[in-house]
Amino acid sequence: MQTLHKIGVTLEMIKWEHSIFALPFALTAAMLAASGRPRISQVFWIVVCMVFARSAGMAFNRWADAELDAKNPRTRMRAIPAGQLSKGFVGSFTIVASLLFVIAASQLNRLTLLLAPAELGLILFYSYTKRFTRWSHLVLGLTLGSAPTAAWIAIRGTLDLRILVLTLMVLCWVGGFDTLYACQDAEHDRKEGLNSLPAAIGVTKAFWLARVLHVAMFALALWLIHLFALGPLAWAGVFIVAALLLYEHSIVSPGDLTRMNVAFFTMNGVISIVFFVFVAAAILTR
Repeated sequence: MQTLHKIGVTLEMIKWEHSIFALPFALTAAMLAASGRPRISQVFWIVVCMVFARSAGMAFNRWADAELDAKNPRTRMRAIPAGQLSKGFVGSFTIVASLLFVIAASQLNRLTLLLAPAELGLILFYSYTKRFTRWSHLVLGLTLGSAPTAAWIAIRGTLDLRILVLTLMVLCWVGGFDTLYACQDAEHDRKEGLNSLPAAIGVTKAFWLARVLHVAMFALALWLIHLFALGPLAWAGVFIVAALLLYEHSIVSPGDLTRMNVAFFTMNGVISIVFFVFVAAAILTR
């Protein structure tokens, strides 16, 4: 029972339900690769890969940042610094989740299995990027953005360069909202010698850079719809996403970060789902 309780605490710590951020984009890529309807078994293993890859990455991030989290008033009540979990248990959870990710990748095709260690390496590497570069937000964007490309390969067993537009789109989206989220820790990061864009250039400039990244996301989404000739439904979805991004930016400002959790968690979950629903409908009705 104690082990089950620890697993429950770990799942709460890593917010496993937030796999929803990148999963809709991976499923979008799978539908594009299959020209509509991928096999149920393929969708199942893609979802399993996504959940375990993210679980491994988030657990490792909490393991790697435990001492830093203990010094930060915003994060000192996370499970490891609060004493709810040991680093040993979280490290073991990371290893198990990583192995399950590789096993799931092996059920798709040979190329997904060969690329799985590289994908896992990228996911785990992100946790250390704040130690040496202010651009860690874009590295996080790349880790989530690689999901659509991986899903395409999972369906086709080959790579089509067009799907890289979706990867770049997700990279800009994640890079933008993670830059906003990091504004909460700008002073702490400067004090501890950690790198982030808000710590390096200030919160106000970081907000402007996040806006630029989200404009780039919008432009890349339009390009994607054009490349795959997806039609009116997909165009409508992209403009709804743009409206949601505008709302996200309207509820936070450099002087008021109190609604950051709403902007970060709620709105971005809605954005990914809306994008998938409209693009999936466009693919199925094309």
